[in-house]
Amino acid sequence: MTAFLQYLVLGLLVGGVYALVASGLSLVFGVMKIINIAHGAFLILGAFLAYTVWSWLGLDPLIGIVIIAPLMFLLGWGVYWVAVRPVRLAPIASTVLLTFGIALVAEAVMGFTWGNNMTSIQPSYTSESFHIGGIYLPKTQVYGGIIAIGVLALLGFMLTRTWLGRAIRAAAINPSGAALIGIKPVTVSALVFGIGTAAAGTGGAIVGVLYSFVPGTHYIWIARLLAIVVLGGLGSLNGAVVGAVIFGLAETFTAAYISPAWATAVPYMVVFVVLLVRPQGLMGTRLREDAVAT
Repeated sequence: MTAFLQYLVLGLLVGGVYALVASGLSLVFGVMKIINIAHGAFLILGAFLAYTVWSWLGLDPLIGIVIIAPLMFLLGWGVYWVAVRPVRLAPIASTVLLTFGIALVAEAVMGFTWGNNMTSIQPSYTSESFHIGGIYLPKTQVYGGIIAIGVLALLGFMLTRTWLGRAIRAAAINPSGAALIGIKPVTVSALVFGIGTAAAGTGGAIVGVLYSFVPGTHYIWIARLLAIVVLGGLGSLNGAVVGAVIFGLAETFTAAYISPAWATAVPYMVVFVVLLVRPQGLMGTRLREDAVAT
C-alpha cells in the first residue's frame, strides 16, 4: 500500500507538469483554432534557458522561471505577429505546416547555440528526497509539481476572474461578437499565443530538471502533448488537465508495475481506447460538420 501511494503521488506530480504545458497548447487551439506544432520546441527552449540560468548565473533553474516565463512570453508575442498572424485565417493544414517550420527553425537555433549533446540540469537537491513514513518523494519532482500546479492555478484565476480572461473566453466563443463590444480578437490572439509559449517555457524549465534533453527531444514532447489534449478534448483547458493527470498516472504505474519499457506505449493505448468511445475526447464537444462549415 505504501508503494502504491508513492507511485500515486509521483504520477500526480508528473501529471501536474504535463498539465501546465498542455494547457498552453489547448489554450492556443481554443482561441485561435491553431494546432501549434512548435509548442514542443518552445518547451525544450525553456529547458535550455533554465540550463543557462543554472550553469552561467548559478541560479536555481526553478527560481529562474521568473526570468524564463517573461522571455518566452515575448518570444511567443513576436512569433505571432511576425509569422502566425498573416496565416491565422488560412486552413488548419497551413498553420500546422507553418508551426512545424517554426519548430524546425527553433531546433536548428538551439543546436547551434547549445549543441546537440545530451543536456541535464542537476541542482544541489537532485539526489535528495522527502521521507513521509515509508514514502520517498524526490525533491525535484515535488518542487516541479508544486510550481506547475501553482502556475496552473494562476492561469485558471486569470481566465475566470480577470477582464483579460473574460476577453479571451469571449474571443474564443464568438470572435465577431467580441469585436462588437470593443475586444480586438487579433490582439487577444497575440496575448494567448504569448501566454501559451510562456506556459511551454515554464514547463520546459521544470522538465529540464526532471529529464535529460537535446534539441530534437521536442518531437517526443509534442507527440505526448498532442495525445494529452486530444484525450482531454481539443480546446478544453479542464480536459487538458484531466488528460495530463491520466497520462502521468499511466506512465508512472506502468513503469512501476509492468516495465519501464512500456511506460511510453501504455498511455497512448489509453488514448486510443478512450477515443474509440468518445472521439471528441473526455471533455470535448462533438460538433456537427454542417454546423461548423463556413
